[in-house]
Amino acid sequence: MESLGLVGTVLGGFLCLVLAGPVLVAYKLGLFYQWFHKTDTQSTRHGGESVAEVLRAHGIKYVFTLVGGHISPILVACEKVGIRVVDTRHEATAVFAADAVARLSGSVGVAAVTAGPGLTNAVTAVKNAQMAESPLLLIGGAAGTILQGRGALQDIDHMSLFKPLCKFCASIRTIREIVPTVRNALAIAQSGTPGPVFIEFPLDTLYPFHLVSKEFIPKSPPKGLMGNLIAWYMKNHMLNLYAGAWEPRDVSPLPVHIPLATDDQVQKCIELVSRAKKPVILLGSQAVLAPTPAEEIRKALEGLGIPCFLGGMSRGILGKDSPIQIRQNRRDALKEADLVLLAGTVCDFRLGYGRVLSRHSKIIAVNRDKSQLLKNSDLFWKPTIAVQGDVGSLLVQLSKGLKGYHCPQEWPQSLKAQDATKEAANRAKAEEKTEQHLNPLKVLYRVDELMAEDAVIVVDGGDFVGSAAYILRPRGPLHWLDPGAFGTLGVGGGFALGAKLCRPDSEVWIIYGDGSSGYSIAEFDTFTRHKTPIIAVVGNDAGWTQISREQVPMLGSNVACGLAFTDYHTVADGYGGKGYLMGREDEEKMSDIIRKAQKETREGKATLLNVLIGKTNFREGSVSV
Repeated sequence: MESLGLVGTVLGGFLCLVLAGPVLVAYKLGLFYQWFHKTDTQSTRHGGESVAEVLRAHGIKYVFTLVGGHISPILVACEKVGIRVVDTRHEATAVFAADAVARLSGSVGVAAVTAGPGLTNAVTAVKNAQMAESPLLLIGGAAGTILQGRGALQDIDHMSLFKPLCKFCASIRTIREIVPTVRNALAIAQSGTPGPVFIEFPLDTLYPFHLVSKEFIPKSPPKGLMGNLIAWYMKNHMLNLYAGAWEPRDVSPLPVHIPLATDDQVQKCIELVSRAKKPVILLGSQAVLAPTPAEEIRKALEGLGIPCFLGGMSRGILGKDSPIQIRQNRRDALKEADLVLLAGTVCDFRLGYGRVLSRHSKIIAVNRDKSQLLKNSDLFWKPTIAVQGDVGSLLVQLSKGLKGYHCPQEWPQSLKAQDATKEAANRAKAEEKTEQHLNPLKVLYRVDELMAEDAVIVVDGGDFVGSAAYILRPRGPLHWLDPGAFGTLGVGGGFALGAKLCRPDSEVWIIYGDGSSGYSIAEFDTFTRHKTPIIAVVGNDAGWTQISREQVPMLGSNVACGLAFTDYHTVADGYGGKGYLMGREDEEKMSDIIRKAQKETREGKATLLNVLIGKTNFREGSVSV
């Protein structure tokens, strides 16, 4: 009897396998779905409309792109629903512009690029967004689902490129997947630690049924059994692709998860700060992430009265000149501090991997990302309290919990006095004559004096930008854009484009090194066509000077570091902008030329100041982020 039972079990299992095989195949082919959801073969609707509907429902105002046939339906549909489509001269610029919109608006920036080389051109910008923690949706075209892996035009494995860079990657396989996938991607981009997400749209998921069937279903299929099978498979593939495509679906935003400090963690932080005599706050870009308004964070910081060093997007959060913002001698201040609050600041190369922190200091570390929160804590530093949570909301809670507390005044005053001494030394250096051309420090001080109070500053370069980081003063919260931890050159054109669209009434300045300007100077064409007038200042010292400063003394050669005193102003003219050349002979007229450029910009023309500069010994290093 036992043997009969065993035989029955085996036969039953075999029968299940036999039946399960066809059921699984039918499921994979979408046959079950098609029984309940019909395909409207006469509809002229297309998948691009579904994408546009979701983006509009999420308040997306701009889609940045460099056009390609793979993504045309998305662009056309976005235009029809009132989303502004802004086309650039390079895919990287499109992504950088979306990154800037994400940072300045607190929403998701969106870029759409075509398949293959369009997406490979975007890789650096996506990596930059990942490291800068910018919520960004990259939409990519792709070869049709039926042709992938068969040698179609621009058909490559996009997923392997973007999975290491993005929080979420998906490839659309049927039109009915578009709405839930885009909704999910937009929520993931903003949740936890913000970052980029990627969705691949095969060409046959975007165009109308009649066009796709005409392109992919052969008019004269092979004859015989194999021919009939191929014809049936192709027809079924098409029907499944569009089955249920236009049924009503919820396009509203999904909830966004933001990690917050617990009440217990907040209380411990309050106790540590209340006992500190020489506390210091190091603010990073996470401090200005949504949802806490930057103005609330500013009030919280001013209420605490603790000296602050600002980096990355947090620059400007305390205004142009605050008694608690310290700009110089950070290393010395950290040696003296008895408590350091790392508010979104990471112990990577920018803080000597944690070595600049004193072992005698109490350290509160706050970061949404656990890996960044504890970076190098196994080597050079240890947090007293580590909070995986939102920085802005914790600062506001600290301020509320410490009502009546104010940092001992002599501490920020002493740091501010040291600041003033260093500032005076820098101003003295600005008055020194360089061997040739203009002193770059003098140029930057003059720009700082003349730029408008609503100005947004975009920095893109090395040596010249390194000096600008110590001289230019962002006027308010979210008035400073730099690449972030990746240190990417080429962000200038895209960042400025996104900033001008977000702040159309504000002056937007790009501070370019002459080397970095070559990456995006062609976007003067974009500024002209899309009526987004900005002002660019090119610090033209005919070289990759930040590299040369170390390469020459260390290795004895300037190879590959030399450039020419190129006529960048003429390039701007050629793209429809207005260029100005400034050299030593214009030293007394600098202010007049800058004001003239500002006037041109107010009247609607993008301008570029090509400033010939000499070398200085001002070597504070590259911009801290």
